[in-house]
Amino acid sequence: MKIMQLLPELNSGGVERGTLEIARALIAEGHESLVVSNGGRMTEQLEAEGTTHLSLPIHKKALSSLWQIRPLRKLILQHRPDIVHVRSRVPAWLMHFALKGIPANQRPHLISTVHGFYSINRYSQIMTQAEKVIAVSDSVVQYITDHYKNCPPEDIVRIYRGIDPQAFPHGYQPSAQWLNQTFKDFPELENKFLICLPGRITRLKGHENLIALVQQLKEQYPQLHAVVVGGADPKKAAYLKEMKDSIQAKGLSENMTFVGHRSDIREWLAFSDIVLSLSNQAETFGRTALEALSVGTPVIGWNRGGVAEILSKIYPQGLIAADDQSALLQTVKQHIDTPQQVAPVQAFSLKDMCEQTLGVYKKILG
Repeated sequence: MKIMQLLPELNSGGVERGTLEIARALIAEGHESLVVSNGGRMTEQLEAEGTTHLSLPIHKKALSSLWQIRPLRKLILQHRPDIVHVRSRVPAWLMHFALKGIPANQRPHLISTVHGFYSINRYSQIMTQAEKVIAVSDSVVQYITDHYKNCPPEDIVRIYRGIDPQAFPHGYQPSAQWLNQTFKDFPELENKFLICLPGRITRLKGHENLIALVQQLKEQYPQLHAVVVGGADPKKAAYLKEMKDSIQAKGLSENMTFVGHRSDIREWLAFSDIVLSLSNQAETFGRTALEALSVGTPVIGWNRGGVAEILSKIYPQGLIAADDQSALLQTVKQHIDTPQQVAPVQAFSLKDMCEQTLGVYKKILG
């Protein structure tokens, strides 16, 4: 098979990682893998693993992107992929117009993956206009069937995102060297019960809930300390300052640490005693929650979206009614008083995700 995947850029994130994982699986089975994007820091790894990267600025939500229709059509006619797999809205629209200029009998098959709960409109509908539409969780299947009646239910395939259990092994512990460096950088973390909120700094991630939680617990549990693992985009600098001011005003500066953007997320998840998932909106999947459970760290999260699907299958005692602050408080207290064990994770493997996706490709090609 010759498969071409389209996405805006290759910098970081779940869509990008998923693209690399499928590309790797294609190469491992002896197929040909092409990726079209505006490039980015993951391009080098993609090419080193055997995929051909074709650079095209298909990342901008702007009318000027329409200039890329012709070059994209040229790439398709030149490389003749069997299947084109679109993973984002701008590339999906450009592909839609590019295919119009190719005779029907010469067009590749078209597959899409719906990675997000996009705003509901004509612009987003393009993601449901493919021969097969992959949804990354049951919550996403529900979102498509509720809002896009044009998409026949039999064309939707639910394929959960997966993680590599070898990359996040059960019982994993950070090295002595990592611990020494961390205690040197953040001496306030030593001998503490650590609650971790991973994710970039945005209003969506529920940091306010964490601040309220620490305020409620700090007298009773002086050993408690909260760690926020995730960077702030320059555009979010004002929100970060607002949060830090609020923490200072509440007298919690000694109880909370922001460690910024990290590439050692596995270490932080394993090092923490509890990981929280408190997003204000449903997440389509919730990879970080799964990674934490995979290394054996309990996760407590709101009962919505993909995180709820993961918790209900793997760690139901961490599932709490959405936005219920008192349930959050009680569940965290129980975890501090009686440390919990997480069984080795058997579901949501990267191997399953790759096999099922390649299975969709093979089925379409008959």
